[in-house]
Amino acid sequence: MSAAAVEQVLVRNGLLTAFAAVGLTMALSYWVSARLTRGRIHGSAIAILAGLACAALAGGKQGAADIPVLSGLGLMGGAMLRDLAIVATAFGVRLEEFMRGGLAGAVALLVGLTVSFAAGGAVAIAFGHTDAVSVTTIGAGAATYIVGPVTGAALGASSEVIALSIAAGLVKAVSVMVLTPMLARHVGLDNPRSAMVFGGLMGTNSGVMAGLAATDPKLVPYGAMTATFYTGLGCLLGPSLFHAILKALL
Repeated sequence: MSAAAVEQVLVRNGLLTAFAAVGLTMALSYWVSARLTRGRIHGSAIAILAGLACAALAGGKQGAADIPVLSGLGLMGGAMLRDLAIVATAFGVRLEEFMRGGLAGAVALLVGLTVSFAAGGAVAIAFGHTDAVSVTTIGAGAATYIVGPVTGAALGASSEVIALSIAAGLVKAVSVMVLTPMLARHVGLDNPRSAMVFGGLMGTNSGVMAGLAATDPKLVPYGAMTATFYTGLGCLLGPSLFHAILKALL
């Protein structure tokens, strides 16, 4: 079979090709994590960095998805499959454990969101952004890279500001992935209740889930549960309450 025929088959089965490409990337990333970093840097963090590098090299508007053979990444990375993956993480939760840590998780959600928005907004102001829309969008990105663009789109922020909010969220996600296994023992991150509080404080789904997976896979559903609520609450409060507060202040 010629190379052109192979390419045609891969393009026609774009979603399957995307799953295969991501699977190979994950396998290689976990191998690098185990062999070269001895598990200190989680495979998910390496995979994300590899994906960002691939997107940067590919250029275009959709990164690697602009390459015809990898066009299925545009669908695989879209909102539908993303939201399905986020919701699916909650199926391992034991209800009694969730109820036991409910109040602590709720408090952690509010504290985590407020601190993240405030920190992101302060950095935005320090770098010369003075309008409420830009500060709110970048502050939302500091919460998660999902909340940032949702907030920016709702408020009519520029594409440059939305890109900054996504970058802020990605830095946070990778940092949480890498640091969680290193610090878990020192902060008591070894039970479902502490995992729920951790998820509420950090908020970034990918960072929390990867970090907890490297710490103790049994804790992943609990951290993912509150992290998912964090994302939803951030999308609600970002363009409404937080923007109103910043608009009054600025």
